[in-house]
Amino acid sequence: MTSPLERAEALEREQIVTLENKVITRSIIYTSGDCDPREGPPWRKALMANPELREMQFLAGDDPRLPAVPEKPTLIDYFTYRFGPAEHLLQSARLAKLNGCSEKVILACLLHDISVVGFLLPDHGYWGAQLVEPYVDKEVAWAIKYHQALRFYPDESVGYEYPDQYLRWFGDDYVPDPYIERDYQHARNHRWYMSARQITINDLYAFDPDVTVSLDEFVDIIGRHFRQPEEGLGNDDSPSAHMWRTIVRPTKFL
Repeated sequence: MTSPLERAEALEREQIVTLENKVITRSIIYTSGDCDPREGPPWRKALMANPELREMQFLAGDDPRLPAVPEKPTLIDYFTYRFGPAEHLLQSARLAKLNGCSEKVILACLLHDISVVGFLLPDHGYWGAQLVEPYVDKEVAWAIKYHQALRFYPDESVGYEYPDQYLRWFGDDYVPDPYIERDYQHARNHRWYMSARQITINDLYAFDPDVTVSLDEFVDIIGRHFRQPEEGLGNDDSPSAHMWRTIVRPTKFL
């Protein structure tokens, strides 16, 4: 019976030899857990063990396994070509719209989990806020960041209860990390508290498998409240542009 490390190494070897003689690398964070990061990535071991592989070039551009992204990508292009299933985000944004929320809150609901569907799962609220901060109103980015903490804390005044699914996911005895508690205490006294809380409210009830929502419903809101760089999202020089480029080319070497 093979170990997780052996299976991961076998997968890396298969990828290396099948992608047009290009060495495909994956960052350690993508294999950490399956493998011990202190031992280096599996692709490196495969490379060192095979002289023929060491003669190959590294992939320095687009990954041929992924759909091509337009030269000057927009936020909508990322939803189309790089984000995973986004039904939950679309349902959340529609629910916020039906509940009479402001367009800024609707946009925040639409974007609150983009790190989950396109980048990193851990601390997704913080990563998501960083991704969009240069392009949206400060209140939108703030709300996305702090929904990460608020979702763990009920607020009876607005009808938000601790999600039943969290009991299934984390267990009855789960206690949020100290930094989550700290950020909750900060957020609950902030002037934008209700913007972040609205994300959790419209997040909680936006898991209906029978509801289909199109991104087209939010094109106008995106146009009014998301500052699209003229050169393309990720091609600009904002503090988070490199994060968007990584989403486009997740296997680029260095």
